[in-house]
Amino acid sequence: MSTPTPTTTDVLVIGGGPAGAAAGYWLAREGHDVTIVERKTFPRDKTCGDGLTPRAVYQLGEMGLGEQLTKYHRYEGLRATGMGRELELQWPTHPIYPQHGYVVRRRELDHMVAENAVAAGARLLTGHEALQPIVERGFVRGATVQAKGSDEPIDIHARFVVVADGANSRFGRALGTFRQREWPYGTAIRTYWETPRHADPWIESALDVKDRNGNPMPGYGWIFPVGDGTVNIGVGLLSTFRDFKGVNTTHLLDAYAHQVAERWEIDPTKPQCKATSGRIPMGGSVGPKAGPSYLVVGDAAGSVNPFNGEGIDYAYETARMAAQVLHQALTENDPALLQQYPRLVDDEYGEYFKVARLFARIIGKPTLMRELTRVGMNSRTLMEWVLRIMANLLRPDEIGPAEAAYKAAAKIAKLAPNA
Repeated sequence: MSTPTPTTTDVLVIGGGPAGAAAGYWLAREGHDVTIVERKTFPRDKTCGDGLTPRAVYQLGEMGLGEQLTKYHRYEGLRATGMGRELELQWPTHPIYPQHGYVVRRRELDHMVAENAVAAGARLLTGHEALQPIVERGFVRGATVQAKGSDEPIDIHARFVVVADGANSRFGRALGTFRQREWPYGTAIRTYWETPRHADPWIESALDVKDRNGNPMPGYGWIFPVGDGTVNIGVGLLSTFRDFKGVNTTHLLDAYAHQVAERWEIDPTKPQCKATSGRIPMGGSVGPKAGPSYLVVGDAAGSVNPFNGEGIDYAYETARMAAQVLHQALTENDPALLQQYPRLVDDEYGEYFKVARLFARIIGKPTLMRELTRVGMNSRTLMEWVLRIMANLLRPDEIGPAEAAYKAAAKIAKLAPNA
Protein backbone atom coordinates (compact mmCIF):
# COMPACT_ATOMS: atom_id res chain seq x y z
CA MET A 1 0.00 0.00 0.00
CA SER A 2 3.09 2.25 0.15
CA THR A 3 3.59 4.98 -2.46
CA PRO A 4 6.61 7.07 -3.49
CA THR A 5 7.83 9.26 -0.65
CA PRO A 6 7.11 12.97 -1.17
CA THR A 7 9.41 15.71 0.10
CA THR A 8 6.60 18.20 0.76
CA THR A 9 2.97 17.95 1.79
CA ASP A 10 0.31 20.23 3.29
CA VAL A 11 -0.17 18.08 6.39
CA LEU A 12 2.07 15.29 7.66
CA VAL A 13 0.30 12.81 9.93
CA ILE A 14 2.54 10.79 12.25
CA GLY A 15 0.83 7.43 12.80
CA GLY A 16 -1.72 5.54 10.72
CA GLY A 17 -3.89 4.11 13.51
CA PRO A 18 -7.48 5.21 14.24
CA ALA A 19 -6.66 8.88 14.89
CA GLY A 20 -4.08 9.28 12.12
CA ALA A 21 -6.13 7.51 9.45
CA ALA A 22 -9.29 9.45 10.39
CA ALA A 23 -7.41 12.78 10.28
CA GLY A 24 -6.00 11.79 6.88
CA TYR A 25 -9.46 10.92 5.60
CA TRP A 26 -11.11 14.18 6.65
CA LEU A 27 -8.24 16.35 5.36
CA ALA A 28 -8.02 14.50 2.04
CA ARG A 29 -11.77 14.79 1.60
CA GLU A 30 -11.39 18.57 1.80
CA GLY A 31 -8.84 18.39 -1.02
CA HIS A 32 -5.66 18.90 0.99
CA ASP A 33 -2.39 17.16 0.23
CA VAL A 34 -1.96 14.88 3.24
CA THR A 35 0.70 12.26 3.94
CA ILE A 36 0.37 9.63 6.67
CA VAL A 37 3.51 7.83 7.88
CA GLU A 38 2.98 4.55 9.73
CA ARG A 39 5.88 2.66 11.32
CA LYS A 40 4.32 -0.78 10.82
CA THR A 41 2.68 -2.40 7.82
CA PHE A 42 -0.99 -3.37 7.71
CA PRO A 43 -2.54 -5.57 8.86
CA ARG A 44 -1.04 -5.24 12.35
CA ASP A 45 -2.33 -6.02 15.83
CA LYS A 46 -3.03 -3.73 18.78
CA THR A 47 -3.85 -4.43 22.41
CA CYS A 48 -7.57 -3.74 22.43
CA GLY A 49 -10.93 -5.24 23.27
CA ASP A 50 -11.96 -4.81 19.60
CA GLY A 51 -15.38 -3.47 20.65
CA LEU A 52 -16.93 -0.55 18.80
CA THR A 53 -19.50 1.38 20.82
CA PRO A 54 -22.38 3.33 19.25
CA ARG A 55 -20.23 6.49 19.23
CA ALA A 56 -17.50 4.72 17.27
CA VAL A 57 -20.02 3.12 14.89
CA TYR A 58 -21.43 6.60 14.20
CA GLN A 59 -17.99 8.03 13.37
CA LEU A 60 -17.19 5.14 11.05
CA GLY A 61 -20.53 5.67 9.33
CA GLU A 62 -19.65 9.35 8.87
CA MET A 63 -16.45 8.21 7.11
CA GLY A 64 -18.53 6.13 4.72
CA LEU A 65 -17.71 2.78 6.31
CA GLY A 66 -21.17 1.87 7.64
CA GLU A 67 -21.78 -0.75 4.93
CA GLN A 68 -18.37 -2.38 5.43
CA LEU A 69 -19.03 -2.72 9.17
CA THR A 70 -22.08 -4.91 8.58
CA LYS A 71 -19.94 -7.92 7.68
CA TYR A 72 -18.57 -7.99 11.24
CA HIS A 73 -20.20 -9.23 14.45
CA ARG A 74 -22.95 -6.91 15.62
CA TYR A 75 -23.89 -6.83 19.30
CA GLU A 76 -26.83 -5.22 21.08
CA GLY A 77 -25.45 -4.07 24.41
CA LEU A 78 -23.60 -4.99 27.58
CA ARG A 79 -23.96 -7.92 29.92
CA ALA A 80 -22.69 -6.78 33.31
CA THR A 81 -21.66 -9.51 35.75
CA GLY A 82 -20.80 -9.30 39.43
CA MET A 83 -21.73 -10.58 42.87
CA GLY A 84 -23.14 -13.77 41.34
CA ARG A 85 -25.63 -11.82 39.21
CA GLU A 86 -25.81 -10.72 35.59
CA LEU A 87 -27.75 -7.98 33.83
CA GLU A 88 -28.20 -7.67 30.07
CA LEU A 89 -28.39 -3.98 29.19
CA GLN A 90 -29.43 -2.84 25.71
CA TRP A 91 -27.51 0.16 24.40
CA PRO A 92 -29.62 3.23 25.29
CA THR A 93 -31.57 5.17 22.69
CA HIS A 94 -29.97 8.36 21.44
CA PRO A 95 -30.94 10.96 18.80
CA ILE A 96 -27.51 10.73 17.09
CA TYR A 97 -25.87 7.40 17.88
CA PRO A 98 -27.14 3.95 16.84
CA GLN A 99 -28.41 1.39 19.35
CA HIS A 100 -25.83 -1.27 18.51
CA GLY A 101 -22.11 -1.85 18.29
CA TYR A 102 -19.71 -4.14 16.41
CA VAL A 103 -16.72 -6.25 17.35
CA VAL A 104 -13.91 -5.92 14.79
CA ARG A 105 -10.36 -7.09 15.30
CA ARG A 106 -8.02 -4.11 15.23
CA ARG A 107 -5.84 -5.68 12.55
CA GLU A 108 -8.89 -5.52 10.24
CA LEU A 109 -10.45 -2.29 11.52
CA ASP A 110 -7.32 -0.14 11.30
CA HIS A 111 -6.47 -1.50 7.86
CA MET A 112 -9.99 -0.68 6.66
CA VAL A 113 -9.88 2.91 7.98
CA ALA A 114 -6.38 3.50 6.56
CA GLU A 115 -7.45 2.23 3.13
CA ASN A 116 -10.48 4.49 3.34
CA ALA A 117 -8.17 7.48 3.87
CA VAL A 118 -6.19 6.46 0.79
CA ALA A 119 -9.41 6.14 -1.23
CA ALA A 120 -10.27 9.71 -0.19
CA GLY A 121 -6.92 10.91 -1.58
CA ALA A 122 -4.48 10.63 1.36
CA ARG A 123 -0.97 9.32 0.77
CA LEU A 124 -0.08 6.43 3.11
CA LEU A 125 3.53 5.39 3.69
CA THR A 126 3.63 2.16 5.68
CA GLY A 127 6.87 0.76 7.08
CA HIS A 128 8.06 4.36 7.54
CA GLU A 129 9.23 5.57 10.92
CA ALA A 130 9.23 9.25 11.87
CA LEU A 131 12.64 9.58 13.52
CA GLN A 132 12.44 13.19 14.62
CA PRO A 133 10.61 16.44 13.95
CA ILE A 134 12.00 19.05 11.58
CA VAL A 135 12.01 22.32 13.51
CA GLU A 136 12.63 25.65 11.82
CA ARG A 137 12.68 28.86 13.91
CA GLY A 138 10.57 27.20 16.59
CA PHE A 139 7.98 25.78 14.17
CA VAL A 140 7.55 22.07 13.44
CA ARG A 141 7.84 21.79 9.68
CA GLY A 142 7.64 18.06 9.08
CA ALA A 143 9.72 15.04 10.05
CA THR A 144 12.79 13.05 9.18
CA VAL A 145 11.44 9.68 8.08
CA GLN A 146 13.15 6.37 7.40
CA ALA A 147 11.64 3.53 5.38
CA LYS A 148 12.14 0.00 6.67
CA GLY A 149 15.17 -1.54 4.96
CA SER A 150 16.48 1.84 3.80
CA ASP A 151 19.85 3.24 4.91
CA GLU A 152 18.97 6.82 4.06
CA PRO A 153 16.38 8.82 6.01
CA ILE A 154 14.55 11.54 4.11
CA ASP A 155 12.97 14.81 5.19
CA ILE A 156 9.26 15.37 4.54
CA HIS A 157 8.40 19.05 4.89
CA ALA A 158 4.87 20.11 5.79
CA ARG A 159 2.94 23.23 6.67
CA PHE A 160 1.34 21.41 9.60
CA VAL A 161 1.86 18.16 11.51
CA VAL A 162 -0.69 15.90 13.21
CA VAL A 163 0.77 13.80 16.04
CA ALA A 164 -1.13 10.51 16.13
CA ASP A 165 1.52 8.00 17.15
CA GLY A 166 -0.40 6.37 20.00
CA ALA A 167 -0.12 5.97 23.74
CA ASN A 168 3.69 6.05 23.92
CA SER A 169 3.89 8.97 21.46
CA ARG A 170 7.65 9.23 21.07
CA PHE A 171 7.19 11.92 18.42
CA GLY A 172 4.85 13.90 20.69
CA ARG A 173 7.33 13.74 23.55
CA ALA A 174 10.06 15.02 21.22
CA LEU A 175 7.86 18.11 20.80
CA GLY A 176 7.42 18.50 24.56
CA THR A 177 4.11 16.74 25.26
CA PHE A 178 3.85 15.18 28.72
CA ARG A 179 1.35 13.23 30.79
CA GLN A 180 -0.15 14.67 33.99
CA ARG A 181 1.46 12.09 36.29
CA GLU A 182 -1.07 12.49 39.10
CA TRP A 183 -4.00 11.71 36.80
CA PRO A 184 -5.20 8.11 36.46
CA TYR A 185 -4.00 5.84 33.70
CA GLY A 186 -4.77 2.24 32.89
CA THR A 187 -3.14 -0.94 31.73
CA ALA A 188 -4.81 -3.67 29.70
CA ILE A 189 -3.99 -7.19 28.58
CA ARG A 190 -5.91 -9.44 26.20
CA THR A 191 -5.86 -12.48 23.96
CA TYR A 192 -8.31 -14.73 22.09
CA TRP A 193 -9.92 -18.07 22.89
CA GLU A 194 -11.97 -20.39 20.71
CA THR A 195 -15.56 -20.93 21.85
CA PRO A 196 -18.93 -22.01 20.44
CA ARG A 197 -20.34 -18.81 22.00
CA HIS A 198 -18.38 -16.59 19.59
CA ALA A 199 -21.52 -14.92 18.19
CA ASP A 200 -23.16 -13.97 21.51
CA PRO A 201 -25.30 -10.80 21.07
CA TRP A 202 -23.78 -9.10 24.16
CA ILE A 203 -20.31 -7.94 25.07
CA GLU A 204 -19.62 -8.80 28.69
CA SER A 205 -17.98 -6.84 31.47
CA ALA A 206 -17.13 -8.33 34.86
CA LEU A 207 -17.13 -5.90 37.77
CA ASP A 208 -15.63 -8.37 40.24
CA VAL A 209 -12.34 -9.51 38.75
CA LYS A 210 -10.24 -11.44 41.27
CA ASP A 211 -6.60 -12.43 41.35
CA ARG A 212 -5.40 -16.02 41.73
CA ASN A 213 -5.94 -15.84 45.48
CA GLY A 214 -9.53 -14.62 45.14
CA ASN A 215 -8.73 -11.01 46.12
CA PRO A 216 -10.92 -8.41 44.35
CA MET A 217 -9.08 -6.10 41.93
CA PRO A 218 -10.01 -2.50 40.96
CA GLY A 219 -10.62 -2.94 37.28
CA TYR A 220 -12.84 -4.95 35.03
CA GLY A 221 -12.73 -8.03 32.87
CA TRP A 222 -14.17 -8.10 29.39
CA ILE A 223 -15.36 -10.75 26.96
CA PHE A 224 -16.09 -9.54 23.44
CA PRO A 225 -17.49 -12.14 21.00
CA VAL A 226 -15.73 -11.68 17.65
CA GLY A 227 -18.14 -13.79 15.59
CA ASP A 228 -15.33 -15.73 13.88
CA GLY A 229 -15.13 -18.68 16.27
CA THR A 230 -13.30 -16.70 18.96
CA VAL A 231 -13.82 -14.28 21.82
CA ASN A 232 -11.50 -11.48 22.89
CA ILE A 233 -10.95 -11.82 26.65
CA GLY A 234 -9.01 -9.25 28.63
CA VAL A 235 -8.65 -7.33 31.86
CA GLY A 236 -8.09 -3.64 32.49
CA LEU A 237 -6.66 -2.12 35.66
CA LEU A 238 -6.50 1.45 36.94
CA SER A 239 -3.45 3.16 38.41
CA THR A 240 -5.63 4.48 41.26
CA PHE A 241 -5.35 1.06 42.96
CA ARG A 242 -2.76 1.31 45.73
CA ASP A 243 -0.91 -1.88 44.70
CA PHE A 244 -1.29 -1.28 40.96
CA LYS A 245 2.40 -1.60 40.08
CA GLY A 246 2.70 -4.92 41.90
CA VAL A 247 -0.04 -6.65 39.88
CA ASN A 248 1.07 -9.31 37.41
CA THR A 249 -1.45 -8.74 34.61
CA THR A 250 -0.58 -12.04 32.88
CA HIS A 251 -1.52 -13.92 36.06
CA LEU A 252 -4.66 -11.78 36.40
CA LEU A 253 -5.80 -12.60 32.85
CA ASP A 254 -5.14 -16.28 33.51
CA ALA A 255 -7.21 -16.12 36.70
CA TYR A 256 -10.07 -14.38 34.87
CA ALA A 257 -10.00 -16.91 32.01
CA HIS A 258 -10.35 -19.71 34.56
CA GLN A 259 -13.15 -17.75 36.28
CA VAL A 260 -15.24 -17.63 33.07
CA ALA A 261 -14.08 -20.85 31.40
CA GLU A 262 -17.11 -23.04 32.10
CA ARG A 263 -19.71 -20.41 31.22
CA TRP A 264 -17.96 -19.35 28.00
CA GLU A 265 -16.90 -22.89 27.05
CA ILE A 266 -13.22 -22.06 26.63
CA ASP A 267 -10.12 -24.03 27.55
CA PRO A 268 -8.33 -21.45 29.71
CA THR A 269 -5.01 -23.24 29.22
CA LYS A 270 -5.15 -22.89 25.41
CA PRO A 271 -5.40 -19.27 24.25
CA GLN A 272 -5.20 -18.78 20.49
CA CYS A 273 -2.13 -16.59 20.72
CA LYS A 274 0.22 -14.92 23.19
CA ALA A 275 -1.41 -12.18 25.25
CA THR A 276 -0.46 -8.58 24.48
CA SER A 277 -0.62 -5.69 26.92
CA GLY A 278 -0.23 -1.94 26.96
CA ARG A 279 -0.44 1.21 29.05
CA ILE A 280 -3.28 3.62 28.41
CA PRO A 281 -3.09 7.36 29.21
CA MET A 282 -6.63 8.54 30.01
CA GLY A 283 -8.93 11.47 30.55
CA GLY A 284 -7.11 13.95 28.30
CA SER A 285 -4.02 13.59 30.48
CA VAL A 286 -1.43 14.43 27.78
CA GLY A 287 -0.70 17.95 26.62
CA PRO A 288 -0.17 20.47 25.24
CA LYS A 289 -2.58 19.41 22.52
CA ALA A 290 -1.51 22.14 20.10
CA GLY A 291 1.63 24.00 19.13
CA PRO A 292 2.16 26.78 16.59
CA SER A 293 2.13 24.28 13.71
CA TYR A 294 1.06 20.90 15.13
CA LEU A 295 -1.93 19.20 16.80
CA VAL A 296 -2.02 16.07 18.98
CA VAL A 297 -4.89 13.60 18.61
CA GLY A 298 -6.16 10.26 19.91
CA ASP A 299 -4.14 8.19 22.38
CA ALA A 300 -1.15 10.51 21.88
CA ALA A 301 -3.29 13.17 23.62
CA GLY A 302 -4.57 10.77 26.31
CA SER A 303 -8.05 10.88 24.72
CA VAL A 304 -9.39 7.73 26.39
CA ASN A 305 -12.55 7.51 28.49
CA PRO A 306 -11.54 6.66 32.12
CA PHE A 307 -15.04 5.26 32.75
CA ASN A 308 -14.60 2.32 30.38
CA GLY A 309 -11.16 2.47 28.74
CA GLU A 310 -12.63 3.28 25.32
CA GLY A 311 -10.21 5.06 23.02
CA ILE A 312 -11.14 4.26 19.42
CA ASP A 313 -14.14 6.57 19.29
CA TYR A 314 -12.24 9.45 20.89
CA ALA A 315 -9.42 8.92 18.40
CA TYR A 316 -11.88 9.32 15.52
CA GLU A 317 -13.57 12.32 17.14
CA THR A 318 -10.41 14.26 18.08
CA ALA A 319 -8.98 13.57 14.61
CA ARG A 320 -12.10 14.98 13.01
CA MET A 321 -11.92 18.13 15.18
CA ALA A 322 -8.23 18.54 14.31
CA ALA A 323 -8.95 18.13 10.60
CA GLN A 324 -11.68 20.80 10.73
CA VAL A 325 -9.30 23.26 12.39
CA LEU A 326 -6.46 22.46 9.98
CA HIS A 327 -8.77 22.81 6.99
CA GLN A 328 -9.67 26.31 8.17
CA ALA A 329 -6.04 27.19 8.87
CA LEU A 330 -4.95 25.98 5.43
CA THR A 331 -7.83 27.68 3.64
CA GLU A 332 -7.32 31.02 5.41
CA ASN A 333 -3.52 30.69 5.61
CA ASP A 334 -3.72 31.41 9.34
CA PRO A 335 -1.70 29.10 11.67
CA ALA A 336 -3.10 30.94 14.71
CA LEU A 337 -6.40 29.08 14.12
CA LEU A 338 -4.74 25.88 15.42
CA GLN A 339 -5.26 27.22 18.94
CA GLN A 340 -9.01 26.62 18.52
CA TYR A 341 -8.39 22.87 18.75
CA PRO A 342 -7.59 22.57 22.50
CA ARG A 343 -10.70 24.66 23.22
CA LEU A 344 -12.87 22.39 21.06
CA VAL A 345 -11.51 19.31 22.85
CA ASP A 346 -12.05 20.88 26.27
CA ASP A 347 -15.59 21.97 25.39
CA GLU A 348 -16.42 18.44 24.27
CA TYR A 349 -14.68 16.36 26.95
CA GLY A 350 -13.26 18.59 29.71
CA GLU A 351 -16.05 18.27 32.25
CA TYR A 352 -16.88 14.66 31.34
CA PHE A 353 -13.28 13.49 31.65
CA LYS A 354 -12.93 15.24 35.01
CA VAL A 355 -15.99 13.42 36.37
CA ALA A 356 -14.55 10.16 34.97
CA ARG A 357 -11.14 10.76 36.58
CA LEU A 358 -12.81 11.27 39.97
CA PHE A 359 -14.78 8.07 39.44
CA ALA A 360 -11.51 6.24 38.68
CA ARG A 361 -10.14 7.40 42.04
CA ILE A 362 -13.21 6.11 43.86
CA ILE A 363 -13.16 2.64 42.30
CA GLY A 364 -9.42 2.35 43.01
CA LYS A 365 -10.48 1.41 46.53
CA PRO A 366 -11.50 -2.30 46.48
CA THR A 367 -13.94 -1.98 49.40
CA LEU A 368 -15.80 0.87 47.71
CA MET A 369 -15.75 -0.91 44.35
CA ARG A 370 -17.27 -4.00 45.94
CA GLU A 371 -20.05 -1.98 47.58
CA LEU A 372 -20.83 -0.05 44.38
CA THR A 373 -20.97 -3.31 42.44
CA ARG A 374 -23.32 -4.84 45.01
CA VAL A 375 -25.69 -1.86 44.86
CA GLY A 376 -25.55 -1.62 41.05
CA MET A 377 -26.09 -5.30 40.35
CA ASN A 378 -29.26 -5.21 42.44
CA SER A 379 -30.84 -2.46 40.34
CA ARG A 380 -31.37 -2.75 36.58
CA THR A 381 -32.55 0.87 36.43
CA LEU A 382 -29.42 2.14 38.15
CA MET A 383 -27.18 0.09 35.85
CA GLU A 384 -28.99 1.45 32.78
CA TRP A 385 -28.18 4.97 34.00
CA VAL A 386 -24.58 3.95 34.64
CA LEU A 387 -24.23 2.49 31.13
CA ARG A 388 -25.53 5.71 29.55
CA ILE A 389 -23.06 7.79 31.56
CA MET A 390 -20.03 5.50 31.21
CA ALA A 391 -20.47 5.06 27.44
CA ASN A 392 -20.91 8.86 27.06
CA LEU A 393 -24.37 8.44 25.54
CA LEU A 394 -26.10 11.17 27.55
CA ARG A 395 -28.97 12.70 25.61
CA PRO A 396 -28.58 16.35 24.61
CA ASP A 397 -32.30 16.77 23.93
CA GLU A 398 -33.85 15.77 27.27
CA ILE A 399 -32.96 15.38 30.94
CA GLY A 400 -33.60 11.85 32.14
CA PRO A 401 -32.41 10.26 35.40
CA ALA A 402 -28.96 9.46 33.98
CA GLU A 403 -28.48 13.03 32.75
CA ALA A 404 -29.62 14.39 36.13
CA ALA A 405 -27.23 12.07 37.99
CA TYR A 406 -24.37 13.12 35.72
CA LYS A 407 -25.14 16.83 36.21
CA ALA A 408 -25.01 16.33 39.99
CA ALA A 409 -21.65 14.54 39.64
CA ALA A 410 -20.35 17.33 37.40
CA LYS A 411 -21.23 19.94 40.06
CA ILE A 412 -19.22 17.97 42.62
CA ALA A 413 -16.34 17.58 40.14
CA LYS A 414 -16.19 21.35 39.60
CA LEU A 415 -15.42 21.79 43.30
CA ALA A 416 -12.77 19.08 43.32
CA PRO A 417 -9.09 19.68 42.58
CA ASN A 418 -8.21 19.09 38.92
CA ALA A 419 -6.97 15.54 39.35
